[in-house]
Amino acid sequence: MSEQLPMGSFDKEGFLRQLSDWSPAVAQQIAEREGIALSDAHWEVLNLLREYYRRFDDSPVMRALVRFCRQELGNDKGNSMYLLTLFPGSPAKIGCKIAGLPKPDNCL
Repeated sequence: MSEQLPMGSFDKEGFLRQLSDWSPAVAQQIAEREGIALSDAHWEVLNLLREYYRRFDDSPVMRALVRFCRQELGNDKGNSMYLLTLFPGSPAKIGCKIAGLPKPDNCL
């Protein structure tokens, strides 16, 4: 990977401190730390997360993410089970982290 950010670029939970530091290479770095190998399906949702943030200036909580995925990608991908297969545990939190976005408000 050509672009490694120093650990000081991240907060204690692994979220980027500066949105402008994000790049696809940084996403790979974060995903590796989370034990996720990014596929095209992951990138589809990551790009959607970034689009959500552009539109609403906020990171989506789980319900908003599911609703937005359903609206943009259809019923097959707009459900929590699909998102859990991509981002186990907490799709909104982990997806936002890899997408370089702030942690969603209601995520622990």
